Order: sequence, then structure tokens, then C-alpha cells
Amino acid sequence: MASGPEVELLEITIDEALRRTVEQHPERTGVVSRHQNLRLTWREMEERVEQVARGLAGLGLEPGHRVGIWSTNNLEWLLLQLGCARAGVVLVNVNPAYRSHELGYVLEKSRMRALFLRERDHRTDYRAVLDAVPTKVRGVYFDHESWDAFLKGGMSYSSRRVDRNDVTNIQYTSGTTGSPKGVLLTHRNILNNAWLIARQMRITAEDVLCMPVPLYHCFGCVMSSLLCVATGAALVMPAPSFDPLATLQAVSEERATALYGVPSMFIAELQHPRFGEFDLSSLRTGIMAGAPCPIEVMRRVVADMHCHQMTIAYGQTESSPVITMSDVGDDLELRVTTVGRAMPATEVKIVEPKTGQTLPVGELGELCTRGYLVMKGYDGNPEATADAIDAEGWLHTGDLAVMHANGAFGIRGRSRDMIIRGGENIYPREIEEFLFTHPAVAEVAVFGLPDAKFGEIVLAWVRLKPEAEATSEQIRSWCHDRIAYFKIPAEIRIVGEFPMTVTGKLQKFRMREEEIRLRGVHEVETA
Repeated sequence: MASGPEVELLEITIDEALRRTVEQHPERTGVVSRHQNLRLTWREMEERVEQVARGLAGLGLEPGHRVGIWSTNNLEWLLLQLGCARAGVVLVNVNPAYRSHELGYVLEKSRMRALFLRERDHRTDYRAVLDAVPTKVRGVYFDHESWDAFLKGGMSYSSRRVDRNDVTNIQYTSGTTGSPKGVLLTHRNILNNAWLIARQMRITAEDVLCMPVPLYHCFGCVMSSLLCVATGAALVMPAPSFDPLATLQAVSEERATALYGVPSMFIAELQHPRFGEFDLSSLRTGIMAGAPCPIEVMRRVVADMHCHQMTIAYGQTESSPVITMSDVGDDLELRVTTVGRAMPATEVKIVEPKTGQTLPVGELGELCTRGYLVMKGYDGNPEATADAIDAEGWLHTGDLAVMHANGAFGIRGRSRDMIIRGGENIYPREIEEFLFTHPAVAEVAVFGLPDAKFGEIVLAWVRLKPEAEATSEQIRSWCHDRIAYFKIPAEIRIVGEFPMTVTGKLQKFRMREEEIRLRGVHEVETA
């Protein structure tokens, strides 16, 4: 068992942290949204947050009510996050890649009373998708007069004091049952996680964080926006969604000192044909997370991007999210071969998955964590909550790991069969249940395959119904506009039968081995 350093946690709400930062750094730049050509000081941010909090009250929303946001990165996302925290309204994050199937599920399960979104962008007509969903909800559109009406219709909000232990955010994460579960996160959960990450990276109000990661993930709305709220550092959004050129331009022109991303983002930046044009010498630190980091990529990030204090972080939504993290002073080998040590005020242990017995250093088992960071539970799902959090308060991550003698942890696999594609957590069961709804599909198996760019990609083996006809590409095309792009299998192989055990269980490991052989990706597999 390992425990991070003892620290005195913040016992305040997100809004109290914002007010403190505004008081200390009113005229410092708070947020830069480059694609919107907007630049606000912390004082200006606070004024707009107050306007949004009043707008929420004008919609008839009271503390504890839920609203959703279904959008790529923009200033309005941040204003809603902080406005909801001020008014005591719970913000429900909706992945902008969701389409009708997933959106309808979240609308129904979350019981949100309003949904904030754009009408459309270059990828999607969001209004059309929302209109097609059976569950109806009030839509407020950023790029429409309804947003202006929302702001103008503000009124005084509830005087009920928001408590630091209140739920402020719900994020949906897929489960082994195939249905996404709403993770309930409190002010105390996510504000402290953000603050401790900042402490680990030595972030102060002097820093400028370039954030190309999505706000709907904890990487964006906790590790980025709340980190800046807690420290007074400036937050820079290069583009609505990841754009390597826009990111490089933002780092250079805004003199960013910190940069975030999953490994595939850093690879895209390093390999961009215009990479050499930009002065990145202002960079000092950052976080690479979401997938294993190839050592050569880390070497280039340190040498060519000047991020000599780049860190690695590991966690999951249920843990607010970061459990372990490397330190800015750790050597390169530790940063690429482990996921760092237990965060401050965080307990971590490795247990035997079946018995729950704590294992000694060097033995492989399930990683569990306990402390302020553990979610309040899964929304409306006490059974799943009890499965994830035991009677002693330990969150069972489902990830197989080993603790080294130096206190650092190595992740070895995922006991719950999760695929991580470029930082996106994907559970095969969810995709399998969706593919079963295709009229030609009789049986399906979904699994991950090693990939040099994304860490893993999604593959599916499909057996068709007798006399049914469908090609792999027809089934893939059918997935578009029904499920998020990152869940769509990179390839669907039509097969006559599946490898099975004597008892009739699918042997996915044999399918995976066969795909590795056919594709010649042994080098990726053993890297």
C-alpha cells in the first residue's frame, strides 16, 4: 500500500476558489479562446459567470437541478461550468461526438432540464440530432438568439449555500454492462484534484496552460479549467477541437508554459510539416495521459518542445480523475515506464482481484484507491456503486497494475476489457450491444488491437444471420451518425464462426492474436 504526501485539502467550493482568484489576480488574463478571438481577465470572467448563474435562475433552475452541455471547446463551456457551480446547478457533460443513440440515453438517464449546445459545426447538425431524439429537453443554442435571451432573462438565484460536498458535475463513462453510467463528482472531489495536479506541476498564476484536450473530459474540465481557477494561471484554448497547427501557433504566440495532450496529439504536433517554424521555448511542463507514452515521443517532447518537466498522469473519471502522477523532477525512464506515484492525500493499493487481499510490492493485481478523490457514486445506480466502491471506501479501478519498490506504479492491463483509443475509454460490450441492432448481424465480438498512433484501435468480428447480406463497409457506414466516431470499429471482419471454449465462451484473445498476425503489428504489440 502507498500513500501520497499528507496535505491540507481545500475545503471550499469551486465558486469560492474562483472568487479568491479574482480577488488576488483581477487584471491577469484568465481565459483566451483563440478561435473565438476572445481574451478575458479573471475579473471579466467573474462578471460573465455571474450573468450565467442568473440566467440559469431565469430558466427556473434551482440548486440540484441538472443541465447538460453538448459542445466542443469554447468560452461558453467554461462560463456554464463556473456558473452552474455558483448557482448550485449540476452540469452534465455530453460528448460532442455523441449521436442520436447515445444522446437519447443520456437525456433520459440524467433528467437534465436544459441542454446547451451549438446549432451546428463543420461535423454535425446538432439541432437536427436533438430534434430526432424521443426524449425532449429545452435547447439553448450558443450560436443563436436563444443564448442572448438566456443571458438577458437572468434573475436572482437561490440563496441556499452551496456546500463543497454537493455534486457539481456528472460525467458519463461506459460500463461493463454496456450502458454508460453517470459519475457523480463533488466540488471537493474535482477542485482538490485540480489543485493537487497544479501543485505537482509547480503551476502558479505566472503560468499559461495551452489546452487542446476536450472540455467534456476530466482532462479538460478538471485538470485544465479548474486548475487555472485554483491557481490564477491563464487557460488558452487553441481551437474547438484538436488541431495540431493551431496548438503549435497558440503555444508560440501566447508563450505557453504548459501543454496537455494524449500521446497521439503530441505525435501529430511533432510530425506537423510546419513544426520547425514555431518558437516553443516558453514551454516548461505539461501532462501526457490517456494512453501509454512511447519513450521516443517523450524524448522528442523534452528535447524539441522544451518540456523538460513533462509529466505522466493516470486515473479515471470515478477518481476525479488523477490517482497517480509523475513529478517534474523524475527521470525520463520513470516517466515512460510507470504512471508515477500516489498523488498527495491519496491512498493506493494493489489487491488480488478475486479475494481482495493486499499484495506485496512487485505482484500484479487490481489497483484500488481511497480518499477525497473517490466519486460520490453512480447516478441512480446503487448496485454499480457498491460494485465499484467497497465497504471501506476503496474504489476498485478494474485496472491491473504493479507497485514498484520506488513507490511508482505500472499499469499492465485492464481487467474489465476496456479499450483506450487516443485517450477515449471504450468498452467492447457497449459497441457489441449496438452492433447487435443491425438487421444483418447475428453475433459480434469487439476487441482492441495495438496501434502506434492511438495506442489501441477498435476491431469487430461479425457473423451474419443466415441468408443475410452485408459488407464490412456497409456496417461501418451504418454506424455513422448513430454512435460516436471513436467507437466505430476501424475494421469489421465478416467471419463464419468464432473461436470458442468448450463451454461456448468467445475467445477474444485468439481473435486478437489472429489480427496481430494478419496485420503484422507484432512490433507495436511488444513495444
